[in-house]
Parts: sequence; C-alpha cells; structure tokens
Amino acid sequence: MVADRRTASLRVRLTATAVVVLGCGLLAGCVVLLVVLQHVLVAAVDSGARQRARDVAELVVEDRLPDPVPVADTSASVQVLDGEGHVLASSVGGDRLVPLVPPSQLPRLRGGEVVRIDAVRLGSTGSLRVVGRASDTLDGRRTVVVAVPSAGSGSVRTVGLAFVLAVPLLLLAVGGMSWRLVGSAMRPVEQLRAGAADITATRTARRLPVPESADELRRLAETLNAMLDRLATSEARTRAFVADAAHELRSPLATLRLHVELGAPDDAVSREDLIDDVDRLARLVDDLLLLARADAGATTGRREDADLSQLAETVVARQAWRVPVRVDATPTHVTADADAVARALGNVLDNAVRHASTAVVLEVTQDGGMAVLRVTDDGPGIPLAQRERVLERFVRLDSARARDAGGSGLGLAIVTEIVRAHGGGIRLDDAAPGLRVTLSLPVSGEAPRPA
Repeated sequence: MVADRRTASLRVRLTATAVVVLGCGLLAGCVVLLVVLQHVLVAAVDSGARQRARDVAELVVEDRLPDPVPVADTSASVQVLDGEGHVLASSVGGDRLVPLVPPSQLPRLRGGEVVRIDAVRLGSTGSLRVVGRASDTLDGRRTVVVAVPSAGSGSVRTVGLAFVLAVPLLLLAVGGMSWRLVGSAMRPVEQLRAGAADITATRTARRLPVPESADELRRLAETLNAMLDRLATSEARTRAFVADAAHELRSPLATLRLHVELGAPDDAVSREDLIDDVDRLARLVDDLLLLARADAGATTGRREDADLSQLAETVVARQAWRVPVRVDATPTHVTADADAVARALGNVLDNAVRHASTAVVLEVTQDGGMAVLRVTDDGPGIPLAQRERVLERFVRLDSARARDAGGSGLGLAIVTEIVRAHGGGIRLDDAAPGLRVTLSLPVSGEAPRPA
C-alpha cells in the first residue's frame, strides 16, 4: 500500500485527498445533523405531551374533567391517577384499569422527568415517552399521565437513508470535478517537464514553455527560463574559456617541444628564449588558476588592514619599467588581501606601461568611503566601444595581438575579479591622450559595496 501511494501520480493523490477529506466532513456533518434532528424531534414530542398534561390538569383543578379525557392526537394516551395510583379517568382507547406507570414512578413524573415504557402496554410496538403533571384538588392529589410514541426514529431513518444515497453520488461528482480541475492545473507542469526533458535529451531547445495564465506556474517558468539563460551564458563562457586557454597554451608548449626535440641549446639567446617561454607559460597557468578560483568564489585570501600608498610604492619598486612610473599617493587604508590587490595593481601597471609612450602616473587618493587607485598612461588609449570588452577574458585589441608584445588577455579580467571580490569596481576613461584606469575599494571600516 505504501508503494502504491508513492508511485501514484500527483493528480491521483490530490483527487483522492479531496474525496477523502470531503467524505470525512460529510460523514461528520451527517452524524451531527441526525443527532440534532433526533434531539429536536424528541424535544418537540416532550413539549407537546407536557402541554397536554397541563391542559388536562387545569380541567382536573376546575373539576370539569370529562370521561373519557379528550385528546387531539389519537396516538397519545392520557390517564388521571389518584394519590394511590388508581386510574380515575382515561382517554379513548386507554387502559381504564391498569395505570401506564407503576406508583413507584409517579414521583419521577411529578418532578418533571420523562419515563420510557414499552408500547405493548397499549397494543402497539416500539416505546412510549411518558410525562406527568400533579394537581391538587379538594379530593386529594391527582396526577395526569400522558404517554406518546417515541417520535423521530422514522424521520431520522428517512433522513439517514437519504444521506446514504446522496453522499456517494456527491463524492463521485466531486471526485470527477477534482480530477478534471487537477488535470487542467497540472497540464502546464507537464509541459514544463516535457520541455525540460527535451532540453536534457536533445539540447536543442533552450527555453521552457511559459503558461498563459498569470499565476505561480508562469512565474516558475519565467524563473526557470532565466536560470537556463544564465546556465547557457555560463556554458558558453566556459567553452570559450577552455578554447582560449588551449589556444594560449599551444604556442609556448610548441616552442618548448621544439627545444626539447632539438636538445638543450648552447646559445645563450636561445636559452633566454626558452626561459621566457617557460615564464610566460607559468604566468598563464597562474592566471588560469586564479580565474578558476574566482569562478569558485575564492579570489582573495585573508584580509587585513593595508596602506595602499605603501602597497603602490612596493609594486612600482619591484621591477624596472619600460617607461618611468610616477607615484602620487596619500596614505589610504583598506581592509583587503594585500597580495591580491598588489597583483591587480601590477596587472594594470603592466598594461599601462606596455602601451604608454613616455610615462605612467599612479595616484592613490580617497573619495568619501572609497579608496581610489588611478593609473594613467599617454598611449593610444582604447576606443569607447571596446572599453567594456577588454575587461573580459582572453580579449586583446588588434594592436596587442602579437604574443611577444601583448599579454594573454587575462590581465584586466583578473583585475576585475579581484576588485569586485573586495566590493569595489573598475572604470576605464579617456585620458586624452592615453587611458585612465580607476580602481575603487572600500576604505577600512566601510561596508563593501555590491560588485
């Protein structure tokens, strides 16, 4: 049974749940209704019997009681008993000799209780409900006894039979309606499932069908399509990344293989070329590893307080640049991974020096809650339409396509990843002439801005 419930479709489970819940509710409602109906009918019978007893009791007190005792309902039986329980008067068809109840029950009747007796006493079937009313006369205490058939059993049985016939029909109708409604509601879900299966199996369709109704399923389909778009973009980016990485690694690996096949060269220049290729290959591998960590969300390491002015001086002093690099820095503190920020600044300086004509200027300032590193060169600059593109991976402009003159196209992409990981940003502007690259980082104590 458990396995059947687990393997049943959602449509079956929802329909069954609706029918079971409604059936339980109807069953409880029917039971309550029958109980209430029985109680109301019995209360009505008792109220009518007591009213007859009061009417007869008034006749007894006024000494106007006829014999036989008149009753409007022939199904009721009335007796007037003396203090010892003897029958003084009776209604038509009633027993004029034997009282309906024994004398021991009279105190209960006078106290307002209802006594049940067998209807065989009056030659009928079932049971009778007996009520009483005491009256004091000059001749002593009299007790009016009224017996009426127990009402309601027939009516209750009729209503119960109607429920037995109507409830299954109602449940069948509700089950059919629920089956159709759930099927209609689940149709868009099935379309989404079929669309997802088509994407998985054929990889031809890249979007799921969107239902026409403006409900939760439509929002789900739109969210899933947005996710598919992001996945497609990520997949395309990954394929391009792998292809570009393979292309970049091919050239130095081919050179190394050539040197290995020819044997270790004796010429110093060749050895220097070989070392340059190894260094270039090592830098490229390091860049690829850093970008891989960036994709995994681990671009930076431990963050500590760092002075960007001292960091800039250290980066500039690490090597001899092709053109002079002037540093104009004011003490500015940030909470960052100093090694990662130094690498980002070094990449920007490498790019600036590679394209500068005469000089490069490095400025470190603070603008509000942001620390600003500004690198300006006097080279040819970058066209406005290309400035966003050069921040992508493996992108080199035509002027920097040569492997010996240009880089691998990862420098500014790495800078972008590092800066954004610190909650900062990067901007490229025209320096007229040249290019100005601005890096911004939150100063110490400031909350990082969204990347």
